[in-house]
Order: sequence, then C-alpha cells, then structure tokens
Amino acid sequence: MPAPRPSRLLAALLATPLLAGCFASSGEADGKPADGSRLRVALAFPPAERLSPYGADATILSRLGITESLTALDGNGAAAPALASSWRRQDARTWQFTLREATFHDGSEVTADAVAASLDRAAHARPAPAALSGVTLTAQALDRHRIRVSTGRPDPILPLRLSSPGLAVLSAKAYRDKDHVDPAGAGTGPFVLKKVTGATSATLDRYDGYWGGRAQAAGIDVRFVPDGTARTNALRSGDTDIAEAVPVAQAATLQPDTRRETATTRTTSLLLNHRSGPFEDARLRAAARAAVDTSALAEDVYEGHADRGTGIYGPAVGWAEGRHPAPVGRAVPKRPDGTRITLATYDNRPELPEVAQVLKQQLEKAGFRVELVVREYARLESDALAGKFDAFVLARNSLVDTGDPVAILAGDYTCAGNYNLALLCDKDVDRAVAEAERTADTVKRQDAALRAEARILGTDSVVPLVHQRVITGVGRSVKGVLLDPYERTLIGTGTRR
Repeated sequence: MPAPRPSRLLAALLATPLLAGCFASSGEADGKPADGSRLRVALAFPPAERLSPYGADATILSRLGITESLTALDGNGAAAPALASSWRRQDARTWQFTLREATFHDGSEVTADAVAASLDRAAHARPAPAALSGVTLTAQALDRHRIRVSTGRPDPILPLRLSSPGLAVLSAKAYRDKDHVDPAGAGTGPFVLKKVTGATSATLDRYDGYWGGRAQAAGIDVRFVPDGTARTNALRSGDTDIAEAVPVAQAATLQPDTRRETATTRTTSLLLNHRSGPFEDARLRAAARAAVDTSALAEDVYEGHADRGTGIYGPAVGWAEGRHPAPVGRAVPKRPDGTRITLATYDNRPELPEVAQVLKQQLEKAGFRVELVVREYARLESDALAGKFDAFVLARNSLVDTGDPVAILAGDYTCAGNYNLALLCDKDVDRAVAEAERTADTVKRQDAALRAEARILGTDSVVPLVHQRVITGVGRSVKGVLLDPYERTLIGTGTRR
C-alpha cells in the first residue's frame, strides 16, 4: 500500500473527534462490555427517502438487519434461501416459492398472503425498485406458505431478482400510509427499527422472535454521519464500534486490527448527460472521456485502495476480468473550445469530491470550462435524475440490486431505466440489453452482458473511473461484522462487542 500523503495524515491526526459523546455507553463497566451490549454504528448515508425500501435507502435497512427478502446472495453471487426456504420454476414465466416459518416485527405471521401483498406494493411503486426495472411482476398466494410469482415475460433470474434489498418483505403495518412505506416495526430481520430522528440517527432493538435465532447484540444505535473524518475519529476515540466507508486519506490513522478492506463490485464512474446540454453531442462526450486519466485517480486520490476503471464490472466480478470487449461505436472527439459544463458529485463518500476536483482539472486542461457542485447525496439525487447537471460522479455497486449483471444495465443505462443518471437512451444499447435479459444460460448471459457493456461504453455516456475497495473501521472488541462485495450486509445475529 502506498504511504499516505504527509499533509493528509497530519490533518487526520489533528482533527477533532466530531462525534465524541454522541453515543451513550451501553452496558459497560470498567471498559468491559456486558453481555448483550448495544452496537454503536456510524453510517455514511443519511436516509434519502425516509427509509423507503424502494430506493437508495433499501441497503441501509438490509445492512442493519432490519429487512429481508425472499432470497439472499451467497458468496458466489447465487440465490440462497432467506424468507423462502426453497423454490422451483414451473414454466418460463412462473416460479413457486415455499416460505419458512417466520414472523414480522409486529408479531404477525409471514404468510403467503402477506408476502404477495408486499411484492404487489413494490411492483406498483413509482418509481419502481431498481430490481424491477423493465419487469412486470405479480404474486399470488397458493396456500399459507406457498406463493406463485409470475413475470410478464420469461425471467430466468427471478430468484436472484427477489434477493434485492428493494424487494424486502414487510408486514401490512408498513403500508398504512398509501403515499409512503414505513419499515419501523414491520420488518423480519434480527433487529427492529424503533425510532428514526430525521437524517441524524436511528434506534434499533433486538427482535427476539427472529427465525434465524436471537441476535447477540441487544440493539443498535445508529448515527448518520456524512463527514468521513468524523466517522473515522469516532472509531479512533472509542465513540463508535463500526464506522462505515472510512476515507482512504484516513486509513493509515487506524491501527491495522481496526481496519477491514473489502474488494467490492462498486465502480466509480463519470456519467455524462446524454439527453440535454453540451453532452448531447457524442463528439464532446468522446472529448471528455479522452481527457480522463484514471491512473491518477486510482493511485493518487484512492492511494492504491482502488483499481483503474476497466468497465462497468470490475475485478471483484471474477467472470468479467480480462474479458471486456472493446467499446462499440465511439465517436471521434472534437475540441471543446471553452464549452461550459456543470460537474456534480456528493460528499457522503469522501473521495468523490476529490475525484471531481481532479476531473475538473483534467477537463479544463482539455478545453472545457467546469463548474463544480458538491452536496450531500440526498440533496442531489432528484436534480441528477432530472438532468440538471451535465456530468455526475457516482459510486455504484454493479450487483447490489439483484446480483444479476444484466439488471444494472437495464436500470441504469436503458431508455426505461429508473436509475439512469446519464439519461442515456440509445436504441442499440436497449437492443443489446434486451438480448441479455432474454438469455437464461449463466455463461451465455454473462457474455451477453459484456456485449451490452461494450455498447454502453461506446456511447461515452459512462466513463468508468475506478473500481473500489471499501474500508470499514471496526473496534477491537467487535466480532462478527458481515462484509461482502455486494455491500448488502453489515450487522447480523453474530455481530457483537
């Protein structure tokens, strides 16, 4: 690992621990945790949508052990049992799932009727969960513990799709407000959400009726802390037990035994507005892509904690490594000649503003005039989706929504995609993605996904910058933290201190 920059390291060591006193002591005496101590967790992203499971907040719920879906992802990215104990395919469009014995946090039973109602609510949500982009889904209870799930067209990866945190199964209590889904007291995981204080904190208690066994921690006290230095300092000072997304600039300030580095399927990309503004011009998009030096980002900004961008799928996606075909149909760059653009990103992931600053310099050197906008993610997402920026720097886990490599292509890069921050709409891309969606065989589906990736990259609406490794701060007394490349899990039944 490259040595940290002296100026960064000094600044990190001198910074005041901004979270001192935020977490109350829970069951400790003489510095030793009592049985069933509560966990103190500092998360990077405040709720953007009042903890609705249908958007970016879904992974907050799954990482804290509040919600579960019918299936989960195993270490190889295959569908594994969760609320469904088994399943089988009945025909090209229909699957049958058998539910395990489980209860919701409000004490009601997880029945086929309850699951069908929850999936039906997700299927009709607007915007739809990313896992359902381009998919028509219906669910029908067959008896108390069996449910039939059908899709409008053949969907060979439905069990993977149903693993999405955005398709979490909630009790009827969650849907009392027709305009908002409230997961408080309505999930099925080892912890029940008791209280949310705006965008600052949340309180969770252990759910003793959890089907997977009683959690070892008595509960979780969560603080949403967008400032990466504050999260890191809270861990160093003992004011938190787990600090999410430690900035690479802070990594060297943590002792090696309190630092976990996880290769992820997350790629940071530059997204160029395909629909409006200067980057409607393919030749200007090509000029922007040609101006970017990804090695400077991986080696300098990320200090070796990331790999140069090679595609939408990075090194953590083993089957794609070394197999990316060349982009198809790229335009010839033209001189920007002072073209004005607005470049936006968010500061919840502390490297992104620095990435954007480096990009600004590179683009200006190529002849663009760049205005930089940096805000919290919750204050940017709606503007980005509305096309109010010419360029956007986004860190996106390519397999988080379903585990299927095609799902992110459909959701993020097609005309109908509901998380299409590049506002890309290209008939050749849509055709290639549709072909990949129709392919059932796993290897052939991967090949089709790579061909579609080549089409997407050929538009220059997406410029992969780096493939990230995520650093998590974990206190010495903490055991059983769940770190995975999909970034869906963090706290489980065995997580304790």
